[in-house]
Amino acid sequence: MYIESKPIAVVTGANGFVGSHLVDLLIERGNNVRCVVRKTSNLRWLEGKDVEIYDCGLFDKEGLSVAFKDVNFIYHVAGVVKSKTKEGYFKGNVETTKNLLEVALKNKETIKRFLVVSSQTVTGPSYDGKPVNEESECNPLTTYGKSKLEEEKLALSYKEKLPITVCRAPAVFGERDTEIFIYFQNFARGITTTIGFDKKLLSLIHVADLVEGFYKAALSEKAVGEIYFISSEKFYNWDEINKITAEVLGKKAIRIRVPHFIVYAIAAIAQFFSVFSSKAATLNLEKAKDLTQHAWICDTSKAMRDFGYRQNVSIEEGIKRTCEWYKKMKWI
Repeated sequence: MYIESKPIAVVTGANGFVGSHLVDLLIERGNNVRCVVRKTSNLRWLEGKDVEIYDCGLFDKEGLSVAFKDVNFIYHVAGVVKSKTKEGYFKGNVETTKNLLEVALKNKETIKRFLVVSSQTVTGPSYDGKPVNEESECNPLTTYGKSKLEEEKLALSYKEKLPITVCRAPAVFGERDTEIFIYFQNFARGITTTIGFDKKLLSLIHVADLVEGFYKAALSEKAVGEIYFISSEKFYNWDEINKITAEVLGKKAIRIRVPHFIVYAIAAIAQFFSVFSSKAATLNLEKAKDLTQHAWICDTSKAMRDFGYRQNVSIEEGIKRTCEWYKKMKWI
């Protein structure tokens, strides 16, 4: 009797927050999963899982060729989100993608999809109160956003040679996250900060919905050569998020409003002192520009129309799941 073999999927950045959740989903859906990581990567979210580890990183073409042999799906999640230099962003987000695409071309006979994970930062915020969509003009505010835009352009320049799909993510939260985690950590301590005096709006997606969107996009023939926002269907403000978090944690937090000029002042100081550190500052002047925008909202209707994507995890359920996990891990 003929038994169809399992699809083979490669995930770059598989040890990270989003990448590790994608690995979990792919295993659950019956894929053989190969994880491309660096030799120095922390593999705590991959321990004990039925995966193959390739620690060649993204610049070793010979190592990547081994990882890509007979592969069906490539999910390129890895990227540089913090760097002290412009070169660091472009090396980590554009040069690496070029390497992957060149190696993929040599294995194109078996590849059904090469999916690139991008960011809402490529379009920039919404200035007119309407959510940005795939047709919106791209005006990235930051060097990170500019590097991701160049990555998208590069990937789509291969669409006649490879089945490329680009998925843009908004703000993402969930179990294993260490960025938005700081908000929950401070709330658990009884403090929360709100930037500015306007009601800022944002698209905010739980990681389980995000990786489900990637998976559906990779299987859809309509998605070949296309860009999609994978996001929440609803938009949220921090008053709503604070209220839900207070209910989940069973405690209220003192809210401190931070005027925009204070955010910029703190960012300037952090950026100055980062000169003397080997690590890039989490908050710098570009990040301050991001944080002080009124609306970071995007429209996910194209993904809903083309491959049936839906937001399944409500903000209430997502915050509950996330906080329970943080408690279990003793992070809060």
